[in-house]
Amino acid sequence: MTSSTEAVSTPAIADHPVRAALLLGALGVVFGDIGTSPIYAFRESLKAAGGASEAAVFGVLSLVFWAIVLVVAIKYVVFVMRADNEGEGGTMALLSLALPVAGALRTGLLIVGLAGASLFFGDAMITPAISVLSAVEGLGIASPTVTPYVVPIAAFVLVCLFSIQSRGSGAVGFLFGPVMALWFTTLAVAGLVHLVHYPRVLLALSPNYALAYAGHVSAGTTFAVLGSVFLALTGGEALYADMGHFGRSAIRISWFAFVLPALVLVYLGQGALVLADPASADNPFFLLFPNWLLVPAVLLTTAATVIASQAVLSGAFALVQQAIQLGAIPRLDVRHTSEESAGQVYVPQVNWLLAALVLALVFGFRSSDALANAYGIAVAGDMMVTTLLVTMVAYGLWRWPAVLVFPVAGLFFLLDLTFVSANVHKIPAGGWFPLLVGLVALTLMLVWRKGRRVAFERRDENAIGLATFIARLDQPGAPERMKGTAVYLTKETDIVPAALALNVKHNGIVHEHVVLLKVTTEHTPRVDERNRVKVTPLASGFRLVWLVFGFAEKPDVPAALRLHPEALECNPDEASFFLGRETPVPSLRPHLSAWQQWLYAFMTRNAVAAPDYFLIPSARVVELGTRVEM
Repeated sequence: MTSSTEAVSTPAIADHPVRAALLLGALGVVFGDIGTSPIYAFRESLKAAGGASEAAVFGVLSLVFWAIVLVVAIKYVVFVMRADNEGEGGTMALLSLALPVAGALRTGLLIVGLAGASLFFGDAMITPAISVLSAVEGLGIASPTVTPYVVPIAAFVLVCLFSIQSRGSGAVGFLFGPVMALWFTTLAVAGLVHLVHYPRVLLALSPNYALAYAGHVSAGTTFAVLGSVFLALTGGEALYADMGHFGRSAIRISWFAFVLPALVLVYLGQGALVLADPASADNPFFLLFPNWLLVPAVLLTTAATVIASQAVLSGAFALVQQAIQLGAIPRLDVRHTSEESAGQVYVPQVNWLLAALVLALVFGFRSSDALANAYGIAVAGDMMVTTLLVTMVAYGLWRWPAVLVFPVAGLFFLLDLTFVSANVHKIPAGGWFPLLVGLVALTLMLVWRKGRRVAFERRDENAIGLATFIARLDQPGAPERMKGTAVYLTKETDIVPAALALNVKHNGIVHEHVVLLKVTTEHTPRVDERNRVKVTPLASGFRLVWLVFGFAEKPDVPAALRLHPEALECNPDEASFFLGRETPVPSLRPHLSAWQQWLYAFMTRNAVAAPDYFLIPSARVVELGTRVEM
């Protein structure tokens, strides 16, 4: 009984005190993406700048530093992470906060929010591919004979990464935490060693160098450089998406005390190296290390890039779970991997779909240089969506004054727009791929939502009113009543569920006790157990029961009913659960186009069945099917 109860409502990780293990776990999951950007971001920025002149090095370093400070430190860590939905972060959690206060903008905001969630998947694909490829390429510097095997080695490493996801982000995080602690320490020390030899590079921390460089070169060069500088910011969105895994406080402490200083030092160290030896601009990161230390550095880098991929994967799993609970996508197999935090989940279908797409990117682009041309546009678009949503939350929900909200939001939006514009030139060179994936994901979500709405409307067109049906049970010719309790899952509480109508039609019986169970999802991650169940008794042995879950909770219906026996007034293990299963079929008066009907039918067939999703034992389930014209 106890374990079932815990499975219903696991607490937010934010409710746990910040401790060393939590900080270490956050290092292992949350900061991997942004922590491995120094491998390629400075190199690509110098290439876009067209050389390693002193003006270019100082300008690029200044742009990188202030981009990290403004976008990651101030926008995300300080501002956006205030918008936690009871501890949960990410686009879906933010959308859940924004929609109730959107008013007339609700539909448009919903589409924008779903688009942002879709773009996050573009990031979830490219991060593992570019991170692992860039690390394994370091082997080519240590031993050129390895170069032809870089792609197969990277593919093998990635397959291993996706294979361990079922262990859960918490277990993986605490396994990877010590490695990332060593990684950031290594970054800081390697950068500091070169910084000591060329301390003048510290001048690059002044924004004057960024402004002077932008004013000195052409607008085209400035945007090309900004598109590469943006690579230093990838992973900023993952900080927010992974907030439900480790909590806001742990992420903030780790960022300001450990991660940010290490990043600043390693970028300054690369700049110092290039100023001392311009030839090192071809690969300034790995040349930070002496030859005798290069192989261990490559091995550590490879481990760090594997961990970097974990940040976006765990964020993607959490986002998918939230999207399912909010009705944006079909039900999938969501496996909870922690009894301490509801945010730690594993979605096998998404895991292996991402694995296939990531491997396609590795074999298709074959180098981190080529992938850098595809990287950035999807992340920049997602960041812009986050700005719009958090602005709505700040103004509509927090009631911050417009004179404070809109100037700050305007600054963030201008930054986002600048980086989106700076990445547009990457679309023909490969940026189209994550955008295409985002478009497909958005299309699936919009078609699913529309299809569900049409299916429910068509199914309920000829439905009998519940009050009328109950009144007829006392009249001559009423269906026979049989002993026992029947639980009918229903979406509407004023009409007879399709499964009940079909049972009466085919079997001519109604159980002595009938429970109409409506399972609802709140726009909050968790629901207090005292508010889990609401019961309304009706006539003739009928009763309405509302079972409420948060969007980050496991909807374990039997466990919730065992915990609240007053809901059924019987042992839930002895009740029979009746569910309706709708099969979409073409209609002479279609509300969906032919391709939408096909796509909706495909998603319906491949969705996890309701009994499995609600964890109802199959031995207690009776499913009654009906055809619904779309």
